Amino acid sequence: MTKVTGRDLRTGKSIEVAIENGRIAKIQESADAAPLWISAGFIDLQVNGYAGHDLNEEAITPETVFAVAEALVSTGVTTFLPTLITQSQQRLVHALRMIKAARERYPLVAQMVPGVHMEGPYISPEDGPRGAHPRESVRMPDFEEVAEWQQASGNLITLVTLSPHTEDHIKFIGQLRSVGIHVAIGHTHCTPAQIQAAAEAGAELSTHLGNGIAATLPRHPNILWEQLAEDRLTATFIADGHHLPPATLRSMLRVKSVERSVLISDAVSLAGMPPGQYRAAVGGDVLLEKDGRLSIVGTPFLAGAALPLRSGISRAVRVAGITWPDSIQMATKNPARYADRRGELVSGAEADIVLFDILDSGELEIGSTWLRGSLQFERT
Repeated sequence: MTKVTGRDLRTGKSIEVAIENGRIAKIQESADAAPLWISAGFIDLQVNGYAGHDLNEEAITPETVFAVAEALVSTGVTTFLPTLITQSQQRLVHALRMIKAARERYPLVAQMVPGVHMEGPYISPEDGPRGAHPRESVRMPDFEEVAEWQQASGNLITLVTLSPHTEDHIKFIGQLRSVGIHVAIGHTHCTPAQIQAAAEAGAELSTHLGNGIAATLPRHPNILWEQLAEDRLTATFIADGHHLPPATLRSMLRVKSVERSVLISDAVSLAGMPPGQYRAAVGGDVLLEKDGRLSIVGTPFLAGAALPLRSGISRAVRVAGITWPDSIQMATKNPARYADRRGELVSGAEADIVLFDILDSGELEIGSTWLRGSLQFERT
């Protein structure tokens, strides 16, 4: 039996987590004064790449997926959804085959990757809402394509982000839900009425709310207000300090509430890399700054997100008035609903655990990461 001890965020008391066969067998108070805080492992629903490894590159291999997984463990992430953006069907099918092969080849990937997030290709074709997704690959919904995705991946498609701007898209939501695939609204120019229709059809999430949307909107009504007010939609947020200004993040979290909010990284391949100028597949010449801002050189435009989920957790606490337990919940229990995980420290749950320190700066520093009760990372 393995035992992991840490301080409970809600009570401040030390607890001992006993682990058997990769699952939590028992939790009890500990007399030992634990130096680090303890939590369920972080769950990231949107990862495009990390540490120089790009899940959307044409030459993706099983080793690419393994390298991303191995790097994310050191950031406290124990579960993530590799996220494929809008591409040709040929490239999407190839990437899905590589993810499947990675799960078969590497136990670490099999444990960390329960599914795949398809961000596109059924999104808005319009400039602005489309974001960095290539216009030439945006297309209408096709359930036969989804069947091909599932065959290539071994039924890994877990989440699809789409734009419900036509009746065909809204009907498609029902088709996806009928086979157990979660649906998120994102990269859209649809109407408020179509937001309601999408929720009625079974959409459950708003992908990176406040981003992937037109730069200017009608004062009211608009699709931002509609998604904020729609209780059937849980919102995901990129809390990196660059995609949403502090007041915007604070207001959105207050409206959606902790229960209907999820923190994501939306990390691209340059996340976790040293500051500097790089040549990126999306954006061309880009500048990665010390604070994690990634922008197209010579412009004010962002070129993606470049901070790990742990940074979003700590930032939500610092700028949005969220407590540490609530911020951790938005990166564990809440996203677990869409990733086939428990995301809690409770008996019977998978023993995915992170121990961390909270620095004087307010940043979160990972001490160790446990996956199914096995120590995968320890800070030296």
